[in-house]
Amino acid sequence: MSDYAIGDIHGCHDSLRALLDRICFRPDCDRLWFVGDIINRGPRSLESLRLVRSLGDNALVTLGNHDMHFLAVALGGHSPRRKDTLAEIFEAPDRNELIDWYLQQNFAVHDPGRDLLMVHAGLPHLWTVEDALRHSRELEAVIQSSGASDYFRDMYGNDPARWSDDLEGMPRWRAITNYFTRMRFLAEDSTLDFAAKEGAEAGPEGFLPWFQYPRPDSAEVIFGHWAALEGRTETPGIHGLDTGCVYGGSLTALNLDTKELTRVEPCD
Repeated sequence: MSDYAIGDIHGCHDSLRALLDRICFRPDCDRLWFVGDIINRGPRSLESLRLVRSLGDNALVTLGNHDMHFLAVALGGHSPRRKDTLAEIFEAPDRNELIDWYLQQNFAVHDPGRDLLMVHAGLPHLWTVEDALRHSRELEAVIQSSGASDYFRDMYGNDPARWSDDLEGMPRWRAITNYFTRMRFLAEDSTLDFAAKEGAEAGPEGFLPWFQYPRPDSAEVIFGHWAALEGRTETPGIHGLDTGCVYGGSLTALNLDTKELTRVEPCD
């Protein structure tokens, strides 16, 4: 049995198929960890989503910002964006089943044996792994509750930009959402910058990539979201897997035991 983590797919279904062939994935015994953003921007979002869902318990998934955007359109009354490639999902006969499946996924996945945490955007340095898992469970309970539509209606926004344990209700849930799904650059006090999206050296004054701050624990972290890094963090134990397949880069898998990387070029 082998475990692999796979970077942001963004609807690049053929690249995903090619990557699974390259790593000789065995669906009866191997397990795949998906860092999120399974859908959107690429050409075959519906097929990508169906493939991941078909893996059942052999797939572990964290929700990314594009996955959450899909749910915000489906459940929160938001309009699709100009560059979205989500129409085929909304028109699919299994649309509701796919929405329900998404609502059962996580914001953080932890493997205690490997001391390994998977998140979509990253882990702010003021949170321990235990904190992250607690906040993940809290937000998962919200999106699975009868108030999910209210949450998705009010999900978008940059306020508050800094975490406080005293936050309550929607401001608290929005902050958790933004740290898990949108984070790139942070100030030392964990204030989020939402504008900069380029490489690790391109942050505004007073902000660093989230993974450059000292952490309170030793867990390795797998993340996606930041295609401009091209997978390079230069930080031991921090594994960036978004290598920009949908933008002409590659799709990447990480063997969780050997840390070997396997990449395929776009083929959609």
